[in-house]
Amino acid sequence: MKNTSREELIKKRKKISKSEVINKSRLIEKNLFKLDEFKSSNTILFYVSYNNEVYTHDMIKKCLSMGKNLIVPSSDVIKKDLFLSKLYRWEDLEKGSYNILEPKIKSEKDIFLDDINLIIVPAVGFDIMGNRLGHGFGYYDKLLEKSNKAIHIGLAFEFQIINHIKIEKHDIPVDKIITEKRVIYCRKN
Repeated sequence: MKNTSREELIKKRKKISKSEVINKSRLIEKNLFKLDEFKSSNTILFYVSYNNEVYTHDMIKKCLSMGKNLIVPSSDVIKKDLFLSKLYRWEDLEKGSYNILEPKIKSEKDIFLDDINLIIVPAVGFDIMGNRLGHGFGYYDKLLEKSNKAIHIGLAFEFQIINHIKIEKHDIPVDKIITEKRVIYCRKN
């Protein structure tokens, strides 16, 4: 069931044009930047988009210019875990694992999850309860499970919101989902 939904949503996402991705992402950005949780957050973990995901590149650049502390992940493909680094400049990113932009130089300082106010989470799909359908590797589930203090916000295009996602014990829902049309306030399970 999860694999079928995942494949269908990825196909849909690949079919949308780059201009549609950019236009819808701008609306999602407006909805995100209006949130009190975003305005009051000093330290934000952002995923760096790729492959027609909600486009976060401009959001990250704007956050850097606002003086927000930006944290971005790198994928540890052996451990199936995320390594977190502080991002100082957009130019400090290069293609890494899975062809996703990652920091050229990993932070030598430890990033403490308790210092992060907001985590912006990608997904292939979400349901309105905040359950996420990822790529099936569990990277973000591990991160969200360890993050007790941060607010977890998923970004998605409206077509990525589906009726129901069957959850497993390790699945961690998000607090809110932002699409180009609305902000969904999710109930924690």
